Amino acid sequence: MKKQLLCATATLLLAGCGSVPVTGRKQVLLVSDQEVLTSSLTQYNSYMKSATKSTNSTQSAMVTRVGKRIAAATEQYLRENGLSAQLSEFAWEFNLVKDPQVNAFCMPGGKIVVYEGLMKLVSSDDELAVVVGHEVAHAVAKHSNERMSQEILAQYGAQILSQTLSQKSAATQQVAQKIYGLGAQYGAILPFSRKHESEADFMGLIFMAMAGYNPDVAVNFWQKMSANGSAGVPEFMSTHPSDARRISDIQRELPAIKAKYKK
Repeated sequence: MKKQLLCATATLLLAGCGSVPVTGRKQVLLVSDQEVLTSSLTQYNSYMKSATKSTNSTQSAMVTRVGKRIAAATEQYLRENGLSAQLSEFAWEFNLVKDPQVNAFCMPGGKIVVYEGLMKLVSSDDELAVVVGHEVAHAVAKHSNERMSQEILAQYGAQILSQTLSQKSAATQQVAQKIYGLGAQYGAILPFSRKHESEADFMGLIFMAMAGYNPDVAVNFWQKMSANGSAGVPEFMSTHPSDARRISDIQRELPAIKAKYKK
């Protein structure tokens, strides 16, 4: 049984290899694009039925305006880099909803939602482009598929461990499973999420620069986000990089991005 699980895992890895546009990072994608898009559209439609769209026409127009420019730049990048086949995966939509949270998201397929709470920290189209570019990058990089794939691999790992310890006492198996769970959570899944966030920062800066926005504002914007702040969860237990690391990484990447992509 253990050999079968190992073989199945190896087969999944070989069949599901891909790479992220822009960065070229290798990734494992075990779920078909169509399955991800169908599932995400169902979730998005369900969310929008329960959400309340903003009545702030100025801010709503801002979200749509910035979203369309970022989407156009993203599609331009895909066409110019031999990835035109991926354009059919996106049906862009932009919404501002009534929600006090300082947040935004982009579902696979290009469904972008910004919360009104975030707009309190946004003082220009350029700053909003930092957020929209970041969220669009998650969709282009297929991070949702990758996270789902990581969960699948974690489940296979748990099964393999269970078979390995099948002759041990129930107490030993229980402790081992607990340790494995912590290892999977803090050793793989969360760090992978942090990698996604950093990758989305980088790709988002490129998309916003291509769209004609000023990527320099990203530093000040994330500083404002940091000041607005969370409870200071240690980075190794967080799905996001620390504010200091995020800002430092952006500052390091900006010169090269501006030189190559800024209009």
